[in-house]
Amino acid sequence: MAREFTFKGATIQELKAMSLDDFSRLCSSRNRRTLKRGFTDVEKKLLIRIRKNPGKFHRTHTRELVIIPELLGMKLGIHNGKEYVSLEITPEHLGHKLGEFAPTRKHVKHSAPGFGATRSSKYVPLK
Repeated sequence: MAREFTFKGATIQELKAMSLDDFSRLCSSRNRRTLKRGFTDVEKKLLIRIRKNPGKFHRTHTRELVIIPELLGMKLGIHNGKEYVSLEITPEHLGHKLGEFAPTRKHVKHSAPGFGATRSSKYVPLK
């Protein structure tokens, strides 16, 4: 039997029934402060769009939005500066920010010189 997910002792049904103030008390201090200040205009606009079309895929540049229980099960495209990274919001994402799941930098892999490289850059010392 699988364990039921809880967020700081609250089940998913309890979280969805909570007000935003009650949920913010369960979050970390940084996210609690963010939620206490209220949503920005862009964040409000995104939440309104999501409420209108809950099953639709929504793309956004809003990386600083704290993931709240209302967003559970939604599919979002989060912009990382170049493209949209697809994310389906699960209970493990609660209390984090959207930008944490769309890395803006990729791991650099250095290998042989590329096409069109000069002859001197192809030099590899024997020792």
